[in-house]
Amino acid sequence: MSLQTPVGAGGKVRRNKAEQRAAQRSRPLRRLTGADRLVVGAMIVVPTVFVIGLVWLPAFASVLLSFTKWSGIGGLSDIEFVGVDNYVNVATIYPPFWPAVQNNMIWLVFLFLGPTILGIFLAVLLDKEIRFSRVYQTALYVPVVLSLALVGFIWQLIYSRDQGLLNAALGTQIDWYGDPSVNLWAVLVATGWRHTGYIMLLYLAGLKGVDSTLREAAAMDGSGEVSTFFRIILPVMRPINLIVIVVGVIESLRAFDLVWVINKGRNGLELIAALVTQNVVGEASRIGFGSAMATIMLLISSVFITLYLRVVMKEER
Repeated sequence: MSLQTPVGAGGKVRRNKAEQRAAQRSRPLRRLTGADRLVVGAMIVVPTVFVIGLVWLPAFASVLLSFTKWSGIGGLSDIEFVGVDNYVNVATIYPPFWPAVQNNMIWLVFLFLGPTILGIFLAVLLDKEIRFSRVYQTALYVPVVLSLALVGFIWQLIYSRDQGLLNAALGTQIDWYGDPSVNLWAVLVATGWRHTGYIMLLYLAGLKGVDSTLREAAAMDGSGEVSTFFRIILPVMRPINLIVIVVGVIESLRAFDLVWVINKGRNGLELIAALVTQNVVGEASRIGFGSAMATIMLLISSVFITLYLRVVMKEER
């Protein structure tokens, strides 16, 4: 026995659905209750207070202090305004500054030519869904989440002059952390070990989001895998490329942790961030002088962040 739909029933159903949708659109929105407004207000105010109190106010205070002379001891009345003298002294009569700038530039170039290229290569390999790819991803990303103390301990076992794995393998007794001619490169290798996994994860996520039809169209046109990646895939991942550039610049500027653990940024490991710490919280306690170098770091990083935001906002428009 079969059931037959009455003539015109389909049209009535469609009209009823259309009337329901129209009624839903015309229905007034539910007004927020007092509790809802309190929650929304807290979600806006609390993060804003933290950002202003922990980021903007300290940054603004550091810029102001860079034009002063203050030992950090005593009240605000002991602060002496010196204008741009701190900046002039940093550039002219402070010997560690320019070696620190050079080391930061070497750090930046190394991050782009070493861990970034290696991270892209590993991401391309893992994107092919090779066997045990999940295991490789985990192993390569583990250094990113390790604590600084553990990273330093691992590389101390490798670089130790008397009992290190590297000297044992090479049959040498090089002081990798103490020799100024090699200690920067030794630290860069340890930093690259951590940074590669982060770059790999960024590009792997970008590759997963690329439309597969782009690869298929390129293959139909006779384009090889290498040519397809550099001419089609990599330009498509422009947002990822911009993020990697900004991250690389910021990482090179704030490079501090491993260097400070080794020798507090001395004896060939001078970096701007280490010099800031030495002057602000070190024995010298020159707050204004250290703030001047911190302001220089802030200006350099702000340039790249501003360029990144301009590109991102332009693409969204």
